[in-house]
Amino acid sequence: MSSRWSWKPAHGERRETAPSTPSFSNDRRGDPDFVVRLIPLSDAQREPWRNGGGWTREITRFPADSAEFDWRLSVAEVEADGPFSRFDGCDRILVLLGGNGMELHTVGPPVTLRAPHDHLRFPGELAISARLIAGPTTDLNLIWRRDRCTVVLHQIDPRAPMHIGGLPGEVVVAFTVATGAARVSEPGEGLLVGSDEYAIAFVIAPPATR
Repeated sequence: MSSRWSWKPAHGERRETAPSTPSFSNDRRGDPDFVVRLIPLSDAQREPWRNGGGWTREITRFPADSAEFDWRLSVAEVEADGPFSRFDGCDRILVLLGGNGMELHTVGPPVTLRAPHDHLRFPGELAISARLIAGPTTDLNLIWRRDRCTVVLHQIDPRAPMHIGGLPGEVVVAFTVATGAARVSEPGEGLLVGSDEYAIAFVIAPPATR
């Protein structure tokens, strides 16, 4: 996967055709410069954790060709209790997608994620251990370097279409829960989420734009 995104909209490059889908479209229909990139979860390689406690599928990252990312989106299958990995200099959002939930233990009372789409935002340096409530869980993870970008999470109600993002320099990533696919916009563009499935969208922007 090659790196496609930068924090400034690119011009004059060859662009792909936006995928045809009823769930996601754009509010500039007919504009050949608008791109929405579709990434099915089934295309992401399933990698075991080093501690044997679960699996991760990395959906996308930026830059794509670098070992150090500005941001990374992945889906994790948690099969056993255990500590979270540490990510210095990063912030994280964890969204529960499936299973009976987990308790997250750190300083103070534990935080419980029980219902689908419950989420927690926390610094990557924080020591957290997870305890599964009743069996494995699946969760969505976005990790980003706080000195390089900021993130806003949107949970989209399937009863009401919603336009997300669209400011210069922003990248919008929307994960559709029912189909297990991510749609990623080009910088400066937005997504219009349709009304047939629940979605979780992240607007990723450089700090200077906030």
